[in-house]
Amino acid sequence: MDPFFTHFKEAYGSGDGYALSMTLSPLDTQSQPDRLSSFFRSTNAASAVKDFKYRILYDNTNTFKLSQDEGNGWVDVYFAYWKVTGEILNAEAATKANEKVSWISVYEGWKELTNQLIRGYTNCEFEAWTVPCLYMVGKYLRIFAIKADEGAANGTSAVTSFQDDLNPEAEKNEKLEDAARQLNRIFQLCLSDRAPLEESRKWGIYNIINLLFKTYFKLNSISLSKNILRAIQVYKGDMPGLEAFPMAHQVTFKYYVGVIYFLEENYVESERHLTEAWQLCHKDVKRNKELILTYLIPCHLLTTHTLPTLALLSDYPRLQVLFLPLSRCIKKGDLSGFDAALIAGEEEFVKRRIYLTLERGRDIALRNLLRKVFIAGGFEEAKEANATPVRRTRVPVAEFGAAISIGSKETMDNDEVECLLANMIYKSLMKGYIARERGIVVLSKGGAFPGTGI
Repeated sequence: MDPFFTHFKEAYGSGDGYALSMTLSPLDTQSQPDRLSSFFRSTNAASAVKDFKYRILYDNTNTFKLSQDEGNGWVDVYFAYWKVTGEILNAEAATKANEKVSWISVYEGWKELTNQLIRGYTNCEFEAWTVPCLYMVGKYLRIFAIKADEGAANGTSAVTSFQDDLNPEAEKNEKLEDAARQLNRIFQLCLSDRAPLEESRKWGIYNIINLLFKTYFKLNSISLSKNILRAIQVYKGDMPGLEAFPMAHQVTFKYYVGVIYFLEENYVESERHLTEAWQLCHKDVKRNKELILTYLIPCHLLTTHTLPTLALLSDYPRLQVLFLPLSRCIKKGDLSGFDAALIAGEEEFVKRRIYLTLERGRDIALRNLLRKVFIAGGFEEAKEANATPVRRTRVPVAEFGAAISIGSKETMDNDEVECLLANMIYKSLMKGYIARERGIVVLSKGGAFPGTGI
């Protein structure tokens, strides 16, 4: 017990919130491989509270002095932590013995720890610099809830980095739904703090928001994320700007906001937030950059009609598999190849909810095919010897129809072709009009295919 509370005293004495939060970690460390078991065996249920109270409130070697209320609050926190440590050790022992493991008791114990910590801030005057403790309990509250719902016996390292956790097949998530409610309590605890900003719990707000986003995505309750964004807007004048928070908090927040806009089909706003997340994300965090690109690439396809380069995707083999076949077909105007690539990646596209967005890329493939027809038409005969060549702008519908039939490997009649051409003009992917009575398309001489240089 002494080594454990030595770390507590060092962290509390120096006012280091992150070091203090590590005393509440449910994991052993490389330097202390038996950290949890040593702590749990150091006392028992009958004497734990008395032991903790002595070390927190009455130990003369402490370099700090806590009030009775604050000290008792930390005693309650560490007693709850001691109890849940026993549940964690039991679950891990069962896992090693290949026995059936239930993480429900671990989740319930960790929830009690969370409740004691929340009470500490509301009733026992815990100081704002200790807010990283909320990060720790919130992070593992979510992890243990997932393990309890899934009945999994994996290590807790499975869900520790930022990820969108889209889970379209989620059905029973009783503990995770409860965890979302507890995280929302922590969110309100931070948001409603009226202390001056330099001493405010508001500095913990974006870490908790990011945990809520991850949880709502896992529950397929992404619409609830909008409530969080609205709450931030209400308190915006009383909060530090996002740029004042740690970079990791900024990147994760911008990523999730970008995905939320993406799912609402607001691709301009989505692209803005995802681009900012991409620029701020550390260059070595490949997994996070890959997740950002998963949504940023389809955004670029629709907003700027640009395709990812091989150089961009070279570090991301999974994204190469997903996007390169589609990109090649779009570039060539290969409609049947595009359809085949879309079907091949359908499972992953649907899982990431980018299928419908990528499906719109077929319009870009069709535009590129029609552009090839336009270029193949050559130039009109010059009326004067030194005149600048002008491309043929009156193209028979039948020529476009032949190209579309070949590209899609389906025979199309003139009415269907005209419908497709009218749709392209309506979407500003072509500039011109259809002269039905003459069976031609009259294209603009000043940029028949906007944005392509033709």
